[in-house]
Amino acid sequence: MTALRPEREDLYGDASYESYGGDAYGGESFGGGSYAEKPYAEEPRVEEPYAEGSFGGAPSGGGSAPYVPPADDETVALRIPDPPPPSISASAASSVTSATGSPRGGRAARRKAAKGRHGRHGGGAAAESLSEQESPDGKPLSRIEARRQAKARKPGAAVVVSRALGEVFITTGVLMLLFVSYQLWWTNVRAHAQADKEASSLQNDWASGKGAPGTFEPGQGFALLHIPKLDVVVPIAEGVSNKKVLDKGMVGHYSEGALKTAMPDAKTGNFALAGHRNTHGEPFRYINKLSPGDAIVVETQDDYFVYKMTSTLPVTAPSNTSVIDPIPKGSGFSTAGRYITLTTCTPEFTSKYRLIVWGKMVEERPRSKGKPDALVQ
Repeated sequence: MTALRPEREDLYGDASYESYGGDAYGGESFGGGSYAEKPYAEEPRVEEPYAEGSFGGAPSGGGSAPYVPPADDETVALRIPDPPPPSISASAASSVTSATGSPRGGRAARRKAAKGRHGRHGGGAAAESLSEQESPDGKPLSRIEARRQAKARKPGAAVVVSRALGEVFITTGVLMLLFVSYQLWWTNVRAHAQADKEASSLQNDWASGKGAPGTFEPGQGFALLHIPKLDVVVPIAEGVSNKKVLDKGMVGHYSEGALKTAMPDAKTGNFALAGHRNTHGEPFRYINKLSPGDAIVVETQDDYFVYKMTSTLPVTAPSNTSVIDPIPKGSGFSTAGRYITLTTCTPEFTSKYRLIVWGKMVEERPRSKGKPDALVQ
């Protein structure tokens, strides 16, 4: 055949297709001639091994050798070799691995992560979190290093103790504040309400004629105490019990055992009363401000008994019961008469000592004649 064919670079070398010197399918070498000029030779021939450095079946030295396609190649067409896969940097590989959920790091890190996820005693989550921690340079920390850093972040014993003490002090301070508020404020509110209720009840009974002079039960109200200078109006009840009388905002009459004193309508005697100076209504808080001549009025169902303050004892022991005797010691009275004694605690907000105020009756006025001048002014 003499047909023309375009010249092209041989992919297997610089020689043209005709320079191979043989048929690619086992025929004779072209030898510069056409395929039609030389018949196909049927004699067997010995194939020479490929020379070193040859490619695509081209023998070295110009010898003739057939091209044998690979066993797994289904075509004899030429093809350009596939390019190698692009290289992936370590950081990109780490990102890909992290995105797919696989553990980062080497084989040891993967074993640790797998052991943490499938380990016993429920420690998988903690182990996984430890293995996922990273050092400042971006590398995963070992479990020991992660635990060491976690332990270093925990507060020391001194910090824990100081925090505990601070919480105890704060709690104690709050409780003390609540207790003081209860003592100084709430007890007064409650006592005033109870005292006002008792005073209203007494006045209603007197107006309806239910009450009657006589012997009264402990805790029972029977009179009203007026101290005009101090703007005090408070019920008087039988006895000096804290629970039954004093803590309810009332003042109590010494009426039991060795502390029994006379009633206001007695011809002679000492009508002695006790009351709180602080908290629970604190009716006697300012009796230390009374001066000689200030009025103290006791109102009963039938009469008003008017006393004038005469003297005071600023401090005495709680065991000094002589201050409520019929002729009280230290009062300046030397003969029997009709006296009144007010007792309370001192100093304020303590019960260490007692403050005593005395007075002498100057008027007994029936209620039918109206209020005395000390209550009208």
